[in-house]
Amino acid sequence: MQGKREYINSADGTEIGLLTDGAGPPLLLVHGGMCRLERWAPLWPILTDRYTVTAMDRRGRGSSGDAGSYRIEAEYDDVRAVAEHLRRRADRPVDVFGHSYGAVCALGAAAQGTPVRRMALYEPPGPQTVPAQWLERLHAFVAAGELGRAVGSFLIEIVGLPRDQVMAMRDTPMAYDPLPIMANTMPREGDALSTVDLATLAGAVTQPVLLLLGETSPAWALTITRLLHERLPDSKIAALDGQGHEAVDLAPGAVADTLGTFFDEPRVGQ
Repeated sequence: MQGKREYINSADGTEIGLLTDGAGPPLLLVHGGMCRLERWAPLWPILTDRYTVTAMDRRGRGSSGDAGSYRIEAEYDDVRAVAEHLRRRADRPVDVFGHSYGAVCALGAAAQGTPVRRMALYEPPGPQTVPAQWLERLHAFVAAGELGRAVGSFLIEIVGLPRDQVMAMRDTPMAYDPLPIMANTMPREGDALSTVDLATLAGAVTQPVLLLLGETSPAWALTITRLLHERLPDSKIAALDGQGHEAVDLAPGAVADTLGTFFDEPRVGQ
């Protein structure tokens, strides 16, 4: 991924790393769990041809720092700090696309009044996503140093990937090692999801929101997407035919086209 590296400080002083490239209206990408900003590589060349795209490393991984303790609200503050930085630079509110846990962070930031013009959320998780028994197993795997088992459990039981696909992924080269990210961030993020109130957050959002939903995604994704659609004042659902939770990787062109249709739609006062 090509682009300009820069760093800003969030509300608690944590340094957040950014990568920016492209030309056009500002667009902020917020990645999900167990990854870094490089996870946007499949979408990067498509989106940077249409927008000035900024990808942030969420706290605790990649080019970003971390704090001594964790609160999901600090992640909302991180998104807000980046969005305000981009607004000052572009002299206009930014559009935001969040995937999975990053979608929760984007939703929380918007609920706090972050200057977002439009927002696309791809299957944000919630309490339904992380059953208590699974969280216990996750913590046990990480505490025992069995990070491979923790990753496999997440991908199979939560994301819903077939076991043979997960096994094949072990031999697939990656731009970064997901195991340290799993150890450092997944247990705390799972704990945070178990208590997050998505309905209340959604009720405080005033911007237009697009909810992306994979046709073959896990049941929790459909449940939460429907809940958000009911609670958000201005939202619509975009179905990704034949896709699950990982269409960013498997169908980047379809995702980019879906985003473009939404973000490029004219709206009075914007």
